[in-house]
Amino acid sequence: MINDDLKLRGDVAIVLKDKDGNVKDSREINNLVVSAGLTYICSRMEGTSANVMSHMALGSDTTAAAAGDTDLGSILGSREALDSTTASSNTITYVSSFEAGEGTGAVTEAGIFNAATSGTMLCHVIFPVVNKQADDTMSVTWTITLTAS
Repeated sequence: MINDDLKLRGDVAIVLKDKDGNVKDSREINNLVVSAGLTYICSRMEGTSANVMSHMALGSDTTAAAAGDTDLGSILGSREALDSTTASSNTITYVSSFEAGEGTGAVTEAGIFNAATSGTMLCHVIFPVVNKQADDTMSVTWTITLTAS
């Protein structure tokens, strides 16, 4: 009997810089691939009718991420188009930069989506507060890894 266990893991790296480019905060966090995201992944294996993941958003809600989440609890600003998406053997990496004035505030959550509004959420993460001032920039690198064990 063949028994393959597929595992999906998300890792989020956040770097906050001041207006002069000095690193103010840097951290790595594990995330939750939500139920809608798992359904999305399966739908993309069957066809291409669902749009690709294209946006990332920051928020300020501290409610624990749950499998049934479909959006952030409290978005800061608007969803930002991804700067890059890179797929390799068993990973996909999404990168987004939130420039000065974007996603400003007490950032405690982030998510990946396949639309600027509405659409499907792939991943949701909650983390201890990162205070993004109006002139700070924040880069978020999200790596999703699929492994078989």
